[in-house]
Amino acid sequence: MIDLEPACQRMTDLLAGITADQLTAPTPCTEYRVGDLVDHIDQVATMFTAIAQRDSGGLPDDGDLVAGGDLAHSGDLPENDGTSDTAHRGPDWRNGVDRHVRALGTAWGEPAAWAGSTDVSGLELANELWGRIALTELVVHGWDLATATGQPFDLPEPTLRACLDHVVEFVPNAPLPELWGPPVAVAADAPLLDRIVAVTGRTP
Repeated sequence: MIDLEPACQRMTDLLAGITADQLTAPTPCTEYRVGDLVDHIDQVATMFTAIAQRDSGGLPDDGDLVAGGDLAHSGDLPENDGTSDTAHRGPDWRNGVDRHVRALGTAWGEPAAWAGSTDVSGLELANELWGRIALTELVVHGWDLATATGQPFDLPEPTLRACLDHVVEFVPNAPLPELWGPPVAVAADAPLLDRIVAVTGRTP
Protein backbone atom coordinates (compact mmCIF):
# COMPACT_ATOMS: atom_id res chain seq x y z
CA MET A 1 0.00 0.00 0.00
CA ILE A 2 1.32 3.44 -1.00
CA ASP A 3 0.20 6.77 0.43
CA LEU A 4 -1.12 8.82 -2.51
CA GLU A 5 -2.05 11.79 -0.34
CA PRO A 6 1.23 13.75 -0.78
CA ALA A 7 0.99 13.52 -4.57
CA CYS A 8 -2.69 14.48 -4.47
CA GLN A 9 -1.97 17.47 -2.24
CA ARG A 10 0.81 18.64 -4.52
CA MET A 11 -1.50 18.31 -7.51
CA THR A 12 -4.16 20.48 -5.87
CA ASP A 13 -1.49 23.07 -5.05
CA LEU A 14 -0.48 23.11 -8.73
CA LEU A 15 -4.07 23.49 -9.88
CA ALA A 16 -4.50 26.50 -7.59
CA GLY A 17 -1.44 28.13 -9.15
CA ILE A 18 -2.52 27.90 -12.80
CA THR A 19 -3.58 31.22 -14.31
CA ALA A 20 -6.21 31.60 -17.00
CA ASP A 21 -3.67 32.66 -19.62
CA GLN A 22 -1.66 29.48 -19.02
CA LEU A 23 -4.45 27.09 -19.98
CA THR A 24 -3.49 27.10 -23.65
CA ALA A 25 0.26 26.83 -23.04
CA PRO A 26 2.11 23.68 -24.22
CA THR A 27 3.32 21.05 -21.76
CA PRO A 28 6.06 18.40 -21.78
CA CYS A 29 3.25 15.91 -22.43
CA THR A 30 3.37 17.11 -26.00
CA GLU A 31 -0.15 16.33 -27.19
CA TYR A 32 -1.69 18.21 -24.25
CA ARG A 33 -1.89 21.89 -23.50
CA VAL A 34 -2.22 22.87 -19.85
CA GLY A 35 -6.02 22.96 -19.95
CA ASP A 36 -6.20 19.65 -21.79
CA LEU A 37 -3.89 18.06 -19.23
CA VAL A 38 -5.97 19.38 -16.35
CA ASP A 39 -9.02 17.86 -17.98
CA HIS A 40 -7.18 14.57 -18.37
CA ILE A 41 -6.09 14.60 -14.73
CA ASP A 42 -9.72 15.05 -13.74
CA GLN A 43 -10.73 12.03 -15.82
CA VAL A 44 -7.87 9.98 -14.41
CA ALA A 45 -8.78 10.90 -10.83
CA THR A 46 -12.38 9.87 -11.43
CA MET A 47 -11.39 6.57 -13.05
CA PHE A 48 -8.87 5.53 -10.42
CA THR A 49 -11.25 6.47 -7.61
CA ALA A 50 -13.79 4.18 -9.22
CA ILE A 51 -11.21 1.38 -9.35
CA ALA A 52 -10.43 1.80 -5.66
CA GLN A 53 -14.12 1.83 -4.74
CA ARG A 54 -15.12 -1.04 -7.06
CA ASP A 55 -17.52 1.34 -8.83
CA SER A 56 -17.96 -0.03 -12.35
CA GLY A 57 -20.10 2.96 -13.31
CA GLY A 58 -17.09 5.24 -13.03
CA LEU A 59 -14.90 3.25 -15.41
CA PRO A 60 -14.35 4.24 -19.07
CA ASP A 61 -15.96 2.35 -21.93
CA ASP A 62 -12.78 2.31 -23.99
CA GLY A 63 -9.05 1.97 -23.42
CA ASP A 64 -8.06 5.62 -23.77
CA LEU A 65 -7.02 5.92 -20.13
CA VAL A 66 -5.88 2.36 -19.55
CA ALA A 67 -2.55 1.65 -17.92
CA GLY A 68 -1.32 5.21 -17.83
CA GLY A 69 -0.30 4.90 -21.47
CA ASP A 70 -0.84 8.60 -22.07
CA LEU A 71 2.13 9.52 -19.90
CA ALA A 72 4.52 10.00 -22.77
CA HIS A 73 2.64 11.33 -25.75
CA SER A 74 4.72 12.19 -28.77
CA GLY A 75 3.91 14.22 -31.86
CA ASP A 76 2.98 17.75 -32.86
CA LEU A 77 0.59 19.86 -30.86
CA PRO A 78 -2.79 19.93 -32.64
CA GLU A 79 -4.43 23.06 -33.97
CA ASN A 80 -6.03 25.17 -31.29
CA ASP A 81 -8.61 27.94 -31.40
CA GLY A 82 -7.42 29.64 -28.24
CA THR A 83 -9.56 27.54 -25.91
CA SER A 84 -8.77 24.46 -23.87
CA ASP A 85 -10.55 21.39 -22.62
CA THR A 86 -11.28 23.17 -19.36
CA ALA A 87 -13.48 25.69 -21.21
CA HIS A 88 -16.56 23.48 -20.84
CA ARG A 89 -16.12 23.42 -17.06
CA GLY A 90 -16.84 27.08 -16.44
CA PRO A 91 -14.96 29.54 -14.21
CA ASP A 92 -14.99 27.25 -11.16
CA TRP A 93 -13.22 24.36 -12.92
CA ARG A 94 -10.57 24.18 -10.19
CA ASN A 95 -13.11 23.22 -7.54
CA GLY A 96 -14.34 20.18 -9.45
CA VAL A 97 -10.88 18.88 -10.34
CA ASP A 98 -9.60 19.59 -6.84
CA ARG A 99 -12.48 17.61 -5.34
CA HIS A 100 -11.86 14.62 -7.59
CA VAL A 101 -8.11 14.58 -6.90
CA ARG A 102 -8.72 14.70 -3.15
CA ALA A 103 -11.27 11.89 -3.47
CA LEU A 104 -8.62 9.83 -5.25
CA GLY A 105 -6.22 10.17 -2.32
CA THR A 106 -8.93 9.25 0.17
CA ALA A 107 -10.10 6.22 -1.81
CA TRP A 108 -6.61 4.73 -2.10
CA GLY A 109 -6.03 5.37 1.59
CA GLU A 110 -8.26 2.37 2.30
CA PRO A 111 -6.34 -0.94 2.48
CA ALA A 112 -9.20 -2.71 0.69
CA ALA A 113 -8.57 -0.58 -2.40
CA TRP A 114 -5.26 -2.39 -2.95
CA ALA A 115 -6.73 -5.88 -2.85
CA GLY A 116 -8.02 -7.99 -5.73
CA SER A 117 -8.05 -6.95 -9.37
CA THR A 118 -10.13 -4.77 -11.69
CA ASP A 119 -10.96 -5.01 -15.38
CA VAL A 120 -10.82 -1.67 -17.17
CA SER A 121 -11.82 -1.75 -20.83
CA GLY A 122 -10.79 -5.37 -21.16
CA LEU A 123 -7.48 -5.00 -19.33
CA GLU A 124 -7.52 -6.71 -15.95
CA LEU A 125 -4.72 -5.80 -13.56
CA ALA A 126 -4.15 -6.27 -9.85
CA ASN A 127 -5.42 -3.30 -7.88
CA GLU A 128 -1.97 -2.94 -6.37
CA LEU A 129 -0.72 -2.22 -9.88
CA TRP A 130 -3.60 0.14 -10.65
CA GLY A 131 -2.70 2.07 -7.49
CA ARG A 132 0.90 2.40 -8.60
CA ILE A 133 -0.25 3.62 -12.01
CA ALA A 134 -2.44 6.21 -10.29
CA LEU A 135 0.58 7.42 -8.34
CA THR A 136 2.61 7.69 -11.53
CA GLU A 137 -0.13 9.73 -13.21
CA LEU A 138 -0.04 12.19 -10.34
CA VAL A 139 3.73 12.45 -10.16
CA VAL A 140 4.55 12.66 -13.85
CA HIS A 141 1.63 14.84 -14.85
CA GLY A 142 2.29 16.97 -11.78
CA TRP A 143 5.80 17.53 -13.10
CA ASP A 144 4.32 18.31 -16.53
CA LEU A 145 2.03 20.98 -15.08
CA ALA A 146 4.71 22.46 -12.85
CA THR A 147 7.14 22.70 -15.75
CA ALA A 148 4.55 24.22 -18.08
CA THR A 149 3.36 26.82 -15.57
CA GLY A 150 6.66 27.70 -13.89
CA GLN A 151 5.73 26.29 -10.50
CA PRO A 152 8.00 24.38 -8.11
CA PHE A 153 7.46 20.65 -7.81
CA ASP A 154 8.65 18.50 -4.98
CA LEU A 155 7.41 15.39 -3.20
CA PRO A 156 8.56 13.35 -0.20
CA GLU A 157 11.30 10.83 -0.92
CA PRO A 158 9.09 7.79 -0.14
CA THR A 159 6.56 8.99 -2.73
CA LEU A 160 9.20 9.47 -5.40
CA ARG A 161 10.90 6.19 -4.56
CA ALA A 162 7.64 4.28 -4.90
CA CYS A 163 6.99 5.93 -8.26
CA LEU A 164 10.49 5.24 -9.56
CA ASP A 165 10.32 1.61 -8.47
CA HIS A 166 7.12 1.31 -10.48
CA VAL A 167 8.13 3.03 -13.70
CA VAL A 168 11.52 1.32 -14.10
CA GLU A 169 9.75 -2.03 -14.06
CA PHE A 170 6.42 -1.18 -15.68
CA VAL A 171 7.28 1.14 -18.56
CA PRO A 172 9.57 -1.27 -20.47
CA ASN A 173 6.87 -3.96 -20.19
CA ALA A 174 3.73 -1.83 -20.46
CA PRO A 175 0.66 -3.41 -22.11
CA LEU A 176 0.64 -0.59 -24.68
CA PRO A 177 4.33 0.21 -25.23
CA GLU A 178 3.67 2.23 -28.38
CA LEU A 179 2.11 4.96 -26.23
CA TRP A 180 5.36 5.66 -24.42
CA GLY A 181 8.15 7.89 -25.64
CA PRO A 182 11.73 6.60 -25.67
CA PRO A 183 13.50 6.92 -22.31
CA VAL A 184 15.95 9.76 -21.82
CA ALA A 185 19.41 8.99 -20.48
CA VAL A 186 20.29 10.50 -17.09
CA ALA A 187 23.05 9.83 -14.60
CA ALA A 188 22.55 6.86 -12.31
CA ASP A 189 22.78 9.18 -9.32
CA ALA A 190 20.40 11.80 -10.73
CA PRO A 191 17.61 13.01 -8.42
CA LEU A 192 14.68 10.60 -8.10
CA LEU A 193 12.28 12.93 -9.90
CA ASP A 194 14.66 13.39 -12.83
CA ARG A 195 14.98 9.63 -13.16
CA ILE A 196 11.20 9.18 -13.08
CA VAL A 197 10.45 11.68 -15.83
CA ALA A 198 13.37 10.41 -17.92
CA VAL A 199 12.01 6.85 -17.84
CA THR A 200 8.67 8.18 -19.07
CA GLY A 201 10.22 9.90 -22.07
CA ARG A 202 10.75 13.41 -20.76
CA THR A 203 13.91 15.49 -20.53
CA PRO A 204 14.44 16.56 -16.90
